Amino acid sequence: MSKKRALGRGLSALLENSNTDITTKNIGVAGGQTVGSISSLSISQIEANPFNPRSNFEEAALQELSESIKEHGIIQPLTVRKLGRDKYQLISGERRFRASQLAGLEEVPCYIRIANDQNMLEMALVENIQREDLNAIEVSLSYQRLLDECDLTQEQLSQKLGKSRSNIANFLRLLKLPAAIQIGIREGLITMGHARALVNAGDEETQVNLFKQIVADELSVRDVEALIKGQRAPEAKEEKPKLEEIIDSAEKSQNAELSPAIVEFKNRLAENLSTKVAISADTKGRGKIVITFDSQEQLDRIIDAIGNSTATVNA
Repeated sequence: MSKKRALGRGLSALLENSNTDITTKNIGVAGGQTVGSISSLSISQIEANPFNPRSNFEEAALQELSESIKEHGIIQPLTVRKLGRDKYQLISGERRFRASQLAGLEEVPCYIRIANDQNMLEMALVENIQREDLNAIEVSLSYQRLLDECDLTQEQLSQKLGKSRSNIANFLRLLKLPAAIQIGIREGLITMGHARALVNAGDEETQVNLFKQIVADELSVRDVEALIKGQRAPEAKEEKPKLEEIIDSAEKSQNAELSPAIVEFKNRLAENLSTKVAISADTKGRGKIVITFDSQEQLDRIIDAIGNSTATVNA
């Protein structure tokens, strides 16, 4: 299966300029000609950078990357510096380089830079990022190259590009997605919004499965966010019974347990007070009488009625 180029026409066209990257091939012109922004180099031609501060590489993670490279190829080319005598030194991408060796590759795609072109590369990449025809992965790769190769911090990059740090961070996170998803972004199968949601979707298997579901079912970004959060359409809430219904239900239950005399008393009391009355009692004769009122006015009327009844009894 043929491997797809890691960059679209936008970034390729800019980096074909001989002032930035060099890729020399003899094509019938004396002395050779600088063409293309990416060249395939034999792994035997490349040596690691002795000044790379990173010395520990997790074997399990390298093996996973190696398997991804076997299936999808290298999404982000290595960057090397020409040393002479057909030898090159890594500037960035040693993890990809080691994983490519594990995958048994004989050649890897590389940006080839001359030793003193940092300023020109920085200017070219900054100019390139302003283009409107780049996909999100091309922008992400450009950001990463500026950070790695031009020794910029995210804050400095933010100032140079006139973009917020959160914008830069969001693009850089895309490079942590599995290769299959990065290819999907590059080919326009999903949007930047989908990709940002997938970053937080969980492990690689979950991300890839959800990516396939997005493409197959044409899910919106909101659909994806809802799936990731485990949200479902809220079920219709059962309408809570009104207080009167609760009392009526309690009355029916109580009437079944109370003696006929107490039931008759309760009904007369409710009629005299013009409100709901509930009486409950246990087997030992203990219980309570609950008189319901809906307003202060009704409460005052109940108090007056009880007071009058008491006065009549005392008389």
